[in-house]
Amino acid sequence: WQLLKPAILGAIMEHFMSSAPVLAKAGPAAETSQTGEFYDKADEELVITIKELLDTRVRPAVAQDGGDITFRGFENGTVFLHMKGACAGCPSSTATLKHGIQNLLRHFVPEVQQVEQVS
Repeated sequence: WQLLKPAILGAIMEHFMSSAPVLAKAGPAAETSQTGEFYDKADEELVITIKELLDTRVRPAVAQDGGDITFRGFENGTVFLHMKGACAGCPSSTATLKHGIQNLLRHFVPEVQQVEQVS
């Protein structure tokens, strides 16, 4: 328990500080594919670019630290990513997500406004 408590408390506090809703509703335009991804068909070109950037620039760097990041969806300018492995419990994952990945995606895909972590 002594090992789990700080990680659990950190995750709860991080969510609380983000002011994100406890439960999120999927919009009517969002579609879920067989891979669990959701995005509007009109954004398919953007999603392809986002996935390519993640696969070529983000995932290799994250894999060096024992983690992985996968694309989950794109809706209203927000990219939703799932962090696995060492990234899932890392205290600096929020900084990596917000400062590193978000800035990279904003630079190459101006339609991206923010990046959020989903489980």
